[in-house]
Amino acid sequence: MDAIVLADDPLSRVRIAGLTACERAVRVAKRAGAERVVVVEDRAQLAGFTSPHVLVIRADQLVHTPLVKDLAVADGFAIAVEDSTYAGALVARDAKASEIIGKLRDGAKDADLVAGAARVAAGPIARHAIATPEERRAAHKLLYKILIKPQDNAITRYLYRPVSFPLTQLLAWTPITPNQISLLVGILVAIGCWLTAHESFAYAIAGTSTVLFASYLDCCDGEIARVKLLSSKYGAWIDTIIDELSSIGYMAALGYHCHLHYGPTYFGDLGFDPWLAAIAFGVVTYGLAIYGIYYCIIVAVGSANSQDYAGTFDVLPGAAPDRVRLVPKQAIGRSKPLPPWLDVLATYLPYVVRRDFISWGATILAIAHLTQVSFAIQVAGGLVTAPIVLIDHIKLRHLRAALLRDGKTIESP
Repeated sequence: MDAIVLADDPLSRVRIAGLTACERAVRVAKRAGAERVVVVEDRAQLAGFTSPHVLVIRADQLVHTPLVKDLAVADGFAIAVEDSTYAGALVARDAKASEIIGKLRDGAKDADLVAGAARVAAGPIARHAIATPEERRAAHKLLYKILIKPQDNAITRYLYRPVSFPLTQLLAWTPITPNQISLLVGILVAIGCWLTAHESFAYAIAGTSTVLFASYLDCCDGEIARVKLLSSKYGAWIDTIIDELSSIGYMAALGYHCHLHYGPTYFGDLGFDPWLAAIAFGVVTYGLAIYGIYYCIIVAVGSANSQDYAGTFDVLPGAAPDRVRLVPKQAIGRSKPLPPWLDVLATYLPYVVRRDFISWGATILAIAHLTQVSFAIQVAGGLVTAPIVLIDHIKLRHLRAALLRDGKTIESP
């Protein structure tokens, strides 16, 4: 599929969240699968242009991927509509594509070429007018609604997003990329861990506060990627790897602070240093939990986001009789009900090994000079999470092995 972005209107140069309407339309076309995108500022640019499958997007408005997500895969001649109104995007194939290109080259308006087209409803947050200052402000508000993720837990939704949103709105107007922000987060966390791994509470508070600031900045890379259409698997993996290394690194740094500040005899003469032993135990349990979670999301879910982890799966028919696919059933699945107290632990303690919980909880406890409590909670989070995840991991392995023994092909997620 090729794409034509109609940018012959001055509104195509209006900037919303750091991108002109034209730049955004080009990125939307590429996200829809366009191999070649022609930006048309003068209709004469279409001389000699041909395509058997063409997507046309008008760039005199704010557009986002839901405008063409379903339109791009439509057969024949189709237009995107919003509330039964032509939404500024159409797709055509073969002879109809040639006809559309020819009429556009001759100066016809795309809105005059939609007769007889199939109508495809645009998705949510698909477009907005930008002709007036009021419309541009409304377009900004509409666009930033995509930053609300359904996977966000309460801590992220109420403590992080209210701060990260304004920061993202500022950073979106700069040339800073999401991957650069992720790397900066990694550097800040490394500094925070180094500061934390000192004997004094002042250093521990400074280090923990640095990690907390980094966790706020960490929200911005994904937000900017979604707003500016810069999301990529590579970027998602950079963000994910830094997140997990940060969790392990901070836990170890905090444990080393406890080793220096409280000393090996804090619990009496045990014959070994309990802080160093707990660090080793925490690294092992965190590592096992991370392995189980990422095996699940890579092999069974098809994601680079740990928030998409699922504990159990349904087996559904695939594209052929001998093919099946695994569909997540729920976030953490258990075949038998747990006692109420254990169910609460199994539900909420896994959040202890997430950075959004660690950063705030650890900062409060560090200020209160309770770093030993913070460290104990983090180690306990790994202790509870690792067995749950590993049990789910073993079940997933057995399920996949049983399907393969039955001669089934498991479709990639």
